[in-house]
Amino acid sequence: MSGMDFGLIGAAGYVARRHMQAIRDVGGTLRAALDPSDSVGIIDSFFPDAAFFTEFERFDRHVDLLRRQDRPLDYVSVCSPNYLHDAHCRFALRAGGDAICEKPLVLNPWNIDGLAEMERTTGRRIYTILQLRLHPAVRALKERIAAAGANRTHEVELTYVTGRGRWYGVSWKGDVHKSGGIATNIGIHFFDMLIHVFGGIQRSVVHLSEDTRTAGWLELEHARVRWILSIDRGDLPERTGENGSTYRSITVDGEAFEFSDGFADLHTESYRQILAGNGFGVEDSRPSIEAVAGIR
Repeated sequence: MSGMDFGLIGAAGYVARRHMQAIRDVGGTLRAALDPSDSVGIIDSFFPDAAFFTEFERFDRHVDLLRRQDRPLDYVSVCSPNYLHDAHCRFALRAGGDAICEKPLVLNPWNIDGLAEMERTTGRRIYTILQLRLHPAVRALKERIAAAGANRTHEVELTYVTGRGRWYGVSWKGDVHKSGGIATNIGIHFFDMLIHVFGGIQRSVVHLSEDTRTAGWLELEHARVRWILSIDRGDLPERTGENGSTYRSITVDGEAFEFSDGFADLHTESYRQILAGNGFGVEDSRPSIEAVAGIR
């Protein structure tokens, strides 16, 4: 499908580039973008003619003008800080479009109910990016676990260390009320994937909760999961990939689960699925949001 018009909220953030590329890859056009920061030169690589705003009020007025000119946005991609996702998804629906929101969709499970009600009221949809579910290796693992039978309980270990500098604690990401904390901001991808593969949470125990690391244990329907998440560079092993800043390890029954490759096009594939009517909706987000809210 092509010819879709998009808006983008949060154009200066790390993940915005993936959304711009996905919009281009599916044949869409970015009509308007918003970010309080004007460090958005990346737009030139994709949609140099997009209108850009640093103030929400002017962005809102422009989007409303497009609607009154019978050129409403079909989708608004939400890449803003986590605590603003709820409000910006509501804006997208009120503007007459569907929302495509980065993880986490919201910080608290009860906010999901409000967004679902907003969908019913407006007749529009809110989609969320749960791209790991689309990864070929994750799909293969899910099939393998299903084939092992419902009576099998698997042993899983997750370690994710992604070194961050002192800026992290000063930014909104270091404020638990805005980011949801480490488990939400950097861990929700993995919790969603594990729940998707091994089933819902039966029990959750947190052993460690600090500003830079957190760890615990999850009992899922078909797995026991020991997990640790850290942004402390001191927790990195001596040999790491990605320029030595990130270490990712998942083992299933003692066997390494490798899914480092294949990430590049997952946002594009997510957009393709959304445009085809197969995207992940608000209820798909609920289990992992409940998980990280409980951890928090």
